[in-house]
Amino acid sequence: MTRFDGMFTGGVISAVISGRRKGSESRVKQVRVRPFEKKGQTLYQFTFTLPDREIHENLEPAAAAERVDSLLRGEFTQAVIYTSEADWHAVSMGKLRLHKKPPTKKPAELTHDRKKPRILEEGVPHDFLVKLGVMTPDGKVKRDRYDKFRQINRYLELAAGSVPKPEGRPVRIIDFGCGKAYLTFAMYYYLRNILKIECEMTGLDLKRDVVEFCEGTARALGYDGLRFSAGDISDWEESGTVDMVVTLHACDTATDAAIAKAVGWGAPVIMTVPCCQHELFYQINSEVQHPLLRHGILRERTAALVTDAARAQLLESVGYKVDVMEFVDMEHTPKNIMIRAIRKNGVKYDEKAFEEYKSFRDSWGVQPCLERLMFGGEERETEA
Repeated sequence: MTRFDGMFTGGVISAVISGRRKGSESRVKQVRVRPFEKKGQTLYQFTFTLPDREIHENLEPAAAAERVDSLLRGEFTQAVIYTSEADWHAVSMGKLRLHKKPPTKKPAELTHDRKKPRILEEGVPHDFLVKLGVMTPDGKVKRDRYDKFRQINRYLELAAGSVPKPEGRPVRIIDFGCGKAYLTFAMYYYLRNILKIECEMTGLDLKRDVVEFCEGTARALGYDGLRFSAGDISDWEESGTVDMVVTLHACDTATDAAIAKAVGWGAPVIMTVPCCQHELFYQINSEVQHPLLRHGILRERTAALVTDAARAQLLESVGYKVDVMEFVDMEHTPKNIMIRAIRKNGVKYDEKAFEEYKSFRDSWGVQPCLERLMFGGEERETEA
């Protein structure tokens, strides 16, 4: 039993836990709590806010009370818990104390699946979604295509504030490994039809039949600024300015080839969702991490995370601000990490970031492909 049991069984409207304890190694800045209803039962969603992402945890009332008690006795020093009867201010400085104040909030709406505004709304026919079989002509999303519809909206949400807006010319975007190009069409439609931005987009893929289908679809839709070509990322050359490079689920080191091309062109924005990172699986070697690496599935997942961490750090070292975030829910695909990099003004090389990269790389005993592609196989010399 904890001092919070009665609050949660009686009904907490919301709560905020904050004041990270001095000396705590936790990266969580604060924790927000809200109730929701699922199958007639009240549960509590805990949202842990980290510098680069949020983590969610759903708990029953008794477990929620224990979780709050544990957080206040561990890494946090204060909380405000709102109930219909009172506002409770909890302070944990050596001893946990509760202060009761008059209530200030009304009971919460318990519906878990609240309607969330989307960039592309259901019920409105968007021509490319109809053409690609995601929507019916009257704008209804097909049942078996709803995951794709959510993915498209999530992609546009992440891209919305990142698209460069050059003056006096269209924005130029290259989409490497575009596949069937759902997201390529979505980006073009969003820029031209919603933001009213002139753009020139090129989708590249190895499969000629896929490219022919996409090219035919673009022409049928009248998307004059959207073109598709068949070819290998490593061989692709651009003579003009490239404002943004996108690569979604390009296999293994094809992601590295795309990132290296983007960096070489000085692209202001890079968005990549890596796929099947096999390269470091056999390279990775750390004696202290042997218990983690001796199991195949854990080794595979660790190698993928090390690969993406190295990519993010290398981009930081050449002047990009990098965010690593969840692209879509893990329940839809395990390939759910997006790396978004935006070039910092006036920064071409960050020595500290590169030194951190080298320490990280050497601690795992690896030589990532992206480093070789960016620096020609030679370790970068420190600039004066």
